[in-house]
Formats: sequence, structure tokens, C-alpha cells
Amino acid sequence: MDLREFLTGLSIDPGALAGSIADPKGAVAKAGLDETGQRLLRSRSATAMWNFLLGRSNGADGAAETPLPTEIQEALDGKRGSLVVVGTGIRTVGQMTVEALAWIRVADVVPYLVADPIGEDVVRHLNPAGAVSLRGYYGEGLHRKQSYDAMIQHILGNVRAGKRTVAAFYGHPGVFAYPSHESVRQARREGYLAFMLPGISAEDCLFADLNVDPAVNGCQSFEATDFLLHDRIVDTSSQLVLWQVGVLGDWTYRHDGYDLRAFPLLVQRLTALYGPWHECTLYEAAVLPSLPPTITKIPLSQLTAQYVNAGTTMYVPPVRAAAVNWSVASAMDLPRQQAS
Repeated sequence: MDLREFLTGLSIDPGALAGSIADPKGAVAKAGLDETGQRLLRSRSATAMWNFLLGRSNGADGAAETPLPTEIQEALDGKRGSLVVVGTGIRTVGQMTVEALAWIRVADVVPYLVADPIGEDVVRHLNPAGAVSLRGYYGEGLHRKQSYDAMIQHILGNVRAGKRTVAAFYGHPGVFAYPSHESVRQARREGYLAFMLPGISAEDCLFADLNVDPAVNGCQSFEATDFLLHDRIVDTSSQLVLWQVGVLGDWTYRHDGYDLRAFPLLVQRLTALYGPWHECTLYEAAVLPSLPPTITKIPLSQLTAQYVNAGTTMYVPPVRAAAVNWSVASAMDLPRQQAS
């Protein structure tokens, strides 16, 4: 087996990738990877591997073997605590990456915070001995920051105890997920191997379901409370995404709905920017297969808090065309129709 075939197999088989993470040398031997492929893997040279995979080299001149730093090698060998943060996607079914599935399988412990029972079942099925829910750190009326700090200490406690820790969060683990980022930051400061793998966020689902492209006219993205509190400057010729409109102004955890007395302030701000009849979209991604997303289009003049909940994301399309800087367009030698 050559390197290309070996890497392709890892890309489509979570079990094979998990085996490679747990025992890299054993996985290589089991797959029967040829000597050229083994040498290229040991080189850890992206250039050498790409040249081989693209047919620019036969691999004979691959870079010399490059060993990993001791602390990283010890973490990968399970001799030292480590942290990997993964995402389960918004819709667990089909949205968990091969990497996320593999890392959950090989973990000593998997503290997790997911939004649906299927996500919980998946994590527990992949690692029944190590799966531990973090949801218990939420408390009715408790400031969410207190809950997050407790989650962080739970995660880091496992790392400090020498465990291969894989923390799983719903959606993208780096998008609106303070405990994930702070856990990685603190673990790295303490000298542990810690990194995050990307996942599918609500915004990724929004772009697909609403058929909008953030590259067309550009896109600004804000947490709704932050948007109001800091009087953010909005370019109304670009697209606007506002997160967590259904928890606007409420810093606590509430199981049965949030205090949205500040919601009219958001409507007032948006109306001043876009006008009362500009249409916005209230969006909730589907969390189960075969179910459609929830998409509600409504003029700002009719928007009230009754239309939103904790899972609602708001999308506001541009209200005007972007102005062209003709001196820059001329300097770039762009035709007038293209610049427009």
C-alpha cells in the first residue's frame, strides 16, 4: 500500500483513524504501508508529502526523519495528559467529522456538552466508559460564566490527571463556546498538548439552508447582546448575522425561556439602520435528519420576542448596494461593469 491509499483509508474510516491515533506504528504495519510512505510520514514534511502525492516526486528524496518534541510524543503515547476539543455538528447525524469520531473513540475520558439526545447517545456509544456529561454544571438562574468556569476546571482536572481528554461540544467547538477555547488556552499554558478540531456551526447550516454566500457583499457576524451593548458599526451594504437573539440581555441559564425585555431595543436599532419594512430571516437549523430547518421571514416592523428562542439566529440581507471606489477600480484596471 502506498501513502496515498493509506491516507485515503484514514479519511473515510473512523475506526482506522482511531487505530492510527492510538498506535501509529501499529496502524502503519497493519496497513502494509510501503517503505517510501513510511519514510515520508516520519519526515513530517508537508512539502515532501505533497510533492509525492501530486506526482512531482517518487519520494526517494523525502526529507529526513523529524522526531516530535518529547512532550508531544508523550501525549500521543498516552504517557502525559492531553486535550483535544471536537465538535458534534448541529445535526449530529451526518455532521460529525471522521476526526471527531476517531478521537472520541481513543479518549480516556470524554466530557461533553451536546444539544440533543442523539448526540449524547453517539458520544456514549463511541466511548461508553469515558463519556461524562457537563450539563449538570448549569443551574437555573445561575450566571452562565460560573457554569462555564466549572466545566473548564472539570476538563482540565482530567488533563492534569494524565488522561487523554477529548471534550466534545455541539456545533463547531470554537464558535460561541467559551469553555472550549479557555480549556485549550489554559492547558497550553500549563505545558500540555492541546488543540481543537473544526466542526459544523449554525452559521455553516444557515449559509446552506438560506442559499447565501458570505463572500457576496461580505458578511458581518455578531452576538446579539454584544451587538447592542457595544453599539457595533454596521455596513448595511453587507449581510448581517446576529447570534443568540433568543437570549438577548440575559446572562443566566434558564431552562424554560430567557428574559427578553431588552428585545425591543434590538428591533429599534435594526429599524433605524434598515427601515421598518426591511425583511429579516429568523433561522434554526434542523437537528435531526429528514426534518426541515425553521425559516421565518418577517419585516422588522412586525418582529417581536415571541418569534425567537434560544436556538434562533437572525439573518439580515443588505439594504443598499456597496459604493465603488472608482480611483481604486481604475488603479486595478477593472472594467466598469466588473467593478459595479
